[in-house]
Amino acid sequence: MFSIFSSFNSVLRLKFIPIVSATVISVIAIIVSPQYLEAQNITDGGSITIRSDSQEANSETGVITAQGNVRINYPSRQIQATATQAQYYSRERRLVLNGNVYVIQEGNSIRAESMTYLIDEGRFIATPRADRQVESTYVVTEPINEQSTEDF
Repeated sequence: MFSIFSSFNSVLRLKFIPIVSATVISVIAIIVSPQYLEAQNITDGGSITIRSDSQEANSETGVITAQGNVRINYPSRQIQATATQAQYYSRERRLVLNGNVYVIQEGNSIRAESMTYLIDEGRFIATPRADRQVESTYVVTEPINEQSTEDF
């Protein structure tokens, strides 16, 4: 089963951790780009964890496709996401989410039908279904008024 990943490991570092529950055995792929590790000088902080019903890695294209109940955790960017499908393009450092996408980052959230996250730019590009709109919620902080604290 893991033979398809032998040549893929030269593009990405993959760790496979079996998760066993009462009825389901699934695999978590922790994806870390070697270039990102070297540039950031970190060991596990740059990893993206993708959980899904099924996953496929293409060693020729460097694309990992996750389908069904996709959940993504990217701790170093404080990103959590859910979608129906996700594709990680390791060479372009791009994550594409499709189907009922929900992303939360530092309290800010966005919902869309599809979304592309450009890792190097830290930029999200979201598009809605034909009959909907993209919905975003942003945390707005108010500046602290120092004068009002002096009155007390």
